[in-house]
Amino acid sequence: MIFRTDLALEEKESLSGSLDGVQQETEDFESCRVIRMKVDASAADRLRKPAGTYITLELPPISDHIDGDDQYIRRTADELRRLLPEEGLVLVAGIGNRSITPDALGPAAVEQVLATRYIQGELARVTGLDGLRPVAAVSTGVLGNTGFESAELIAGLILELDPAAVIAIDALAARDLSRLGCTVQLSDTGISPGAGVQNARTGLNRETLGVPVIGIGVPTVVDAATLALDLMSAPRDGWEEKISPRGAKMVVTPREVDLLVARSARLIAMAINLALNPQFTVEELTALASR
Repeated sequence: MIFRTDLALEEKESLSGSLDGVQQETEDFESCRVIRMKVDASAADRLRKPAGTYITLELPPISDHIDGDDQYIRRTADELRRLLPEEGLVLVAGIGNRSITPDALGPAAVEQVLATRYIQGELARVTGLDGLRPVAAVSTGVLGNTGFESAELIAGLILELDPAAVIAIDALAARDLSRLGCTVQLSDTGISPGAGVQNARTGLNRETLGVPVIGIGVPTVVDAATLALDLMSAPRDGWEEKISPRGAKMVVTPREVDLLVARSARLIAMAINLALNPQFTVEELTALASR
């Protein structure tokens, strides 16, 4: 059985020995660690991840820790800025099901993203908001409610808006319980919507959408089979059926998942706002986004 995870760092950690085709650097900050990985095509298959750049931020538990001085928002924004084009409109897409708490990260975050595309000309001048980078934001909903894939909606918006890049926000799955709610992953390889809750849909990436796609998310679940087999160290006959009765895939999520999603959504949204408009403070951006 393959231990399932959306985190490139966990995939690398599961492989013994050095891995050719992967460059990794680690930078430590106060109560925060940043691991940057570059994966080339020669390592992609073994790592089970597309070639590209993956940035992992290891933070204190987001649901327990109040980021009083906004240091984690600023750090996430700095790392996100590395992956974004310097100019042009950015389309931010919140992926997921707002009715399922562990999958609601995308919709909850995109509600706090400062959409600035309409603030231009005389409106920008009289409000003192000239110089804002143009941003459009959308919550794509889920196939069962909308009848269309997230990728289809975003592709249509790309044709209309011609963005320089897409930022896709989605909940992730981890292998290790210790990573739930204290890890942020960014990548320039896009995302597979619904992967965190065992419902993967059409991928959002440069190949499917024709523009750079930056994926960002926080792990909110661990696959139950992955967790059980990992804790037992090795697969045992009959256990997979007990963990996934009648083939139904189960996931494990923290008891405080509602708080985790709410605080993770703010961290991600404000990091996006700050990365795109660094001339403002987090406090100013929070006030603007809440109007």
